Amino acid sequence: MPAFVTLGRILFAVLFVFSGASKLLDLSATAQMTEKIVLPAIVAPYTAQLETLTGMPWAQLLAIASGVIEVVCGLMIALNFGARFFAIILILFVAAATFYFHDFWNQAGPEARGNLVHALKNLSLIGALLMIAGSSRTAKIQEPAYDV
Repeated sequence: MPAFVTLGRILFAVLFVFSGASKLLDLSATAQMTEKIVLPAIVAPYTAQLETLTGMPWAQLLAIASGVIEVVCGLMIALNFGARFFAIILILFVAAATFYFHDFWNQAGPEARGNLVHALKNLSLIGALLMIAGSSRTAKIQEPAYDV
């Protein structure tokens, strides 16, 4: 059974590693998508400082951060190194992505249906991430009780 859990964790993580790598390999397209995210005015001075410090626009910084989060968290889950912590990080990431990019409640017609499917898929991912976050570090095998 532990082999199945390990294989399942690795196969599950492939989605995040591939998605994150794709974001990092096409930063301009990813940055264009992140322009949809509206931050509160209270954090504007901090984002401006980050832009000045790095010399990159906020959308590009967000694109890099999202790619790195997906790759690192996916690898850590696959390797079972801090998997529970990284699963929680991905829960927050997937929830935010669903809210900002699959807002079917603001759409109509086929676009709403497509985004509803993506939102439900993300909900399933969150469920799997909750199982990872709630599991122990190693799968324990119950030894049969012997009466002697």
